[in-house]
Amino acid sequence: MMDGVTIESSRILLPVVITLIAPLFIWLNRKDENKREAVSFVAAAATFLCVLSMAPAVLSGEVWFFHVTTIMPGITIAFAADGLGMIFALIASLLWFFATSYNIGYMRGLKEHAQTRYYICFAVAIFGAVGVAFAANVFTLYLFYEVITVFTYPLVYHHEDDEAKSGARKYIVYLMGTSKLFLLPAMVLTYVLVGNLDFHLTDIVNGMFSAEVVAEHPRLVALTYWLFIFGIGKAALMPFHNWLPSAMVAPTPVSALLHAVAVVKAGVFCVSRIVLSGFGTKTAGTLTLSDVFVGMPGTMLGDTTLGIATAYIAAFTIVAASLIALTKDDIKARLAYSTVSQLSYVVIGVTMLTDSAVQGGVMHIAHHAFSKITLFMAAGAIYVATHLKKISLMDGLGRRMPWTFAAFGLASLSMIGMPPVCGFASKWYLVNGTLQAEQMPLLLALLASTALNAGYFVPILYRAFFKTAAPEANIAQYSEASKTMVVPLFITAIISVLLGLYPQTFLNFVNVFGKF
Repeated sequence: MMDGVTIESSRILLPVVITLIAPLFIWLNRKDENKREAVSFVAAAATFLCVLSMAPAVLSGEVWFFHVTTIMPGITIAFAADGLGMIFALIASLLWFFATSYNIGYMRGLKEHAQTRYYICFAVAIFGAVGVAFAANVFTLYLFYEVITVFTYPLVYHHEDDEAKSGARKYIVYLMGTSKLFLLPAMVLTYVLVGNLDFHLTDIVNGMFSAEVVAEHPRLVALTYWLFIFGIGKAALMPFHNWLPSAMVAPTPVSALLHAVAVVKAGVFCVSRIVLSGFGTKTAGTLTLSDVFVGMPGTMLGDTTLGIATAYIAAFTIVAASLIALTKDDIKARLAYSTVSQLSYVVIGVTMLTDSAVQGGVMHIAHHAFSKITLFMAAGAIYVATHLKKISLMDGLGRRMPWTFAAFGLASLSMIGMPPVCGFASKWYLVNGTLQAEQMPLLLALLASTALNAGYFVPILYRAFFKTAAPEANIAQYSEASKTMVVPLFITAIISVLLGLYPQTFLNFVNVFGKF
């Protein structure tokens, strides 16, 4: 439903079309690796510029919209660009550019096989991400959500060994399983209750479900809500998180794609869209557990709203995943559990439903993206240069790879929430949000997470810069990876700092979206 100022234009299709045809041109240039990779650069730049060109109108309060086709009454394929969608589309297209440069250094440096298939699937995943970002209704969102799942599966399976087969199987079972068992029924229930699947893009208070529907069918509305929350497996809420660490068998650029650009960002974006544009703060913030479960007392647990109940699940995920990360010596495994934890920052923010919490949660979609892609690209650069994966073997390595570890350090500060890096701004708003919501347990979870993040990031940097390597390690043989890898990861680290100094960059989009 479009209640505000709307610009009806096919212009919104340009980023979608560019990312759709890019894989075809990659395939046509499969015999010339320079041209093949140039296609990705050109497509990424063109997509980003097309998305960016729509930003001024969005920041002035307008929404771009285009209806493609009607499948049946109330079910359409349509695209819309509002403040929330712009955030995801901007980071997906911009980070695609940096990831392409990094891909060249990584894939050529390790002489990986099936590189054309790799680049095609990478591009289609971005197509899915842009489609999710601009989905104007649940049906369109569901289609592109599944596109991401299907075309990232070959990337997880890239090495084609037993470990890759096992990780890819878990990946597809978790993501397809949750979407078919939970997300698809949620969409059907929404259609039955509402009569259409259109998001309320210009009103995060009154969602798709009218007061009459909520009053008449509170249990069905609540069931639909929980089916959506757990059906979006890409958000990696516990207990539906285990696919994410298992997917670390993929090449490191794929891990960066999974954790920073497309997959998990699509997950927390979808949670944000469903909670805010689907249910709205009124339904998610007033429907309580006592309204749903017969006989539950109207105090304590019974007074807990659907939103706050979800925030508590996210808080548990934040702390539990951080504790697990502390135990991991493999650097990618530690980063994977860090991602599980950090994703729930977004969920905890948008489900607390206070202004500050929503601002912090949605901002963190972008802030985490730049910091986490830096961390994974740094881990990949370390592997290409040294073939080391274990943190315990990285003593003194920072002095051999200062640029890589400096970037890793800046991104780590963001994960911890230290100024001036962008993670601090997100956490500041989230902490304020817990105070507005008067939720001390959620505040304690965020503070505990900060300490735990320091606990598993600081030792890596201490080892790299301040510990002396054993003589038999012979670290003198190592040096920085290629410039095509180091330059993009250092730039994304610098962007993380700039976003910390200028948090209004993405906050302005959040404020327009939520009318804060």
